[in-house]
Amino acid sequence: MKSTRRSFLKMMGAVSLGFSGLQTFAHELKHDLLVNGYGPLEDQGILKLPKGFSFKIIAEKGSTMHDGLLLPGRGDGMGTFEGKNGRVILIRNHENSPGYLTDSPFGYSNQYLHRANSKRIYDMGYNKYPHLGGTTTSIYNEKTQQVEKVFMSLAGTGRNCAGGVTPWGSWLTCEEYVYIKDDVHEKRHGYVFEVPATEKIGLKYPVPLKAMGRFNHEAVAVDPRTGIVYLTEDRHEGLFYRFIPNVKGELHKRGKLQALAFVWKSGMDTRNWDEARLKPGIKYAVKWIDMEDVDTDKDDLRIRGHAAGSAIFARGEGIWFGEKELYFACTNGGQLKTGQIFKYIPSQYEGTYKEERKGNECRLELYAEPNDTSVLRYCDNLTVAPWGDVVFCEDGIKPRIFGITPKGKFYQIAENIGYQSEFAGVCFSPSGKTLFVNIQVPGLTLAITGDWSKWHE
Repeated sequence: MKSTRRSFLKMMGAVSLGFSGLQTFAHELKHDLLVNGYGPLEDQGILKLPKGFSFKIIAEKGSTMHDGLLLPGRGDGMGTFEGKNGRVILIRNHENSPGYLTDSPFGYSNQYLHRANSKRIYDMGYNKYPHLGGTTTSIYNEKTQQVEKVFMSLAGTGRNCAGGVTPWGSWLTCEEYVYIKDDVHEKRHGYVFEVPATEKIGLKYPVPLKAMGRFNHEAVAVDPRTGIVYLTEDRHEGLFYRFIPNVKGELHKRGKLQALAFVWKSGMDTRNWDEARLKPGIKYAVKWIDMEDVDTDKDDLRIRGHAAGSAIFARGEGIWFGEKELYFACTNGGQLKTGQIFKYIPSQYEGTYKEERKGNECRLELYAEPNDTSVLRYCDNLTVAPWGDVVFCEDGIKPRIFGITPKGKFYQIAENIGYQSEFAGVCFSPSGKTLFVNIQVPGLTLAITGDWSKWHE
């Protein structure tokens, strides 16, 4: 697969866009945080967008897909891949639980369930309560702005919230759902599943990657250099994990799960709720603690990990890998509980026996905590834009899409004025020309286009 960042920067004529880190700006005034970006937003109906930008609805829940099923509702995390002849393969999560029948791919009374291969539905709920989470795959023609094909690619899982793309051409989808076997659940949940990025219609055989832990998963990011997978946990006292696979790119061959801890303080509380323990712009030395017994009925990994010294985070959500670092959002972190964004910088010896011998070169930085709702309120999914900025979307009333520059300045890209529902799944096409995003409750996927090269401070 081609490098999206490299091709996009070449197209824009950029020379170098290194990350210089943020300065402490929690006490700065609003006008010191905001820059012009793409200019003021204009009302375009459902969205407000900068002048010259436009959007198109490319998917709507309840529409009939090419496999005969209905497009499920509650779209969440998404990722894109290069398809044939310039097509975009867009894989979309659906955060559905049993009982969300208005959002079901099988119809309100399961009248279309027979159209799916039941052997490839992870949890059939004893043939009474088929689980309604999973993923759909759309084949999108970026030139014509048309979806040419859409189908269910994973079915029978629970509350597939976010996930992450892999360098080897697949999507890792995560269950934010930790129910055990009972009268409704035929199987245990709380796992990561891998979905290939393919244009071929059909359900992927669902294989839970149990070695990656059973917990309230949110999202993942893969380091293309090492193949190590980093995972967030959507709990008020969640941990930040990494999974070191036994074989790079073959996650089903198991591996080792670890949780992040601070070198200088055991059980660090990064949330900054009662006091500002972490300051933006400082790169803190961190290490990793082995997790044992990662697949139990008990939803207690975070409890055991914290007791062993792991740091806790305030609802870890979206995560994305940049060039040599990754970023992840904590929705209600910060003194105002309105959100934080962290940056993790791996060691050059990441995941090897040399890592700790060389002085814990792993670093964690509080990248953004403005405590200012004019620029950040309840950040959720995020991505790294082709030009290097972090782009995130929000929960809450009239959620927005914002970008953050390497200098710590915020600029607004979009605002949802049509629905009281969160943005989710923000990601760019491989060409960098299209920004995809979901509006969750009405079940819409939008494609936003414009001249992304015309950013200015």
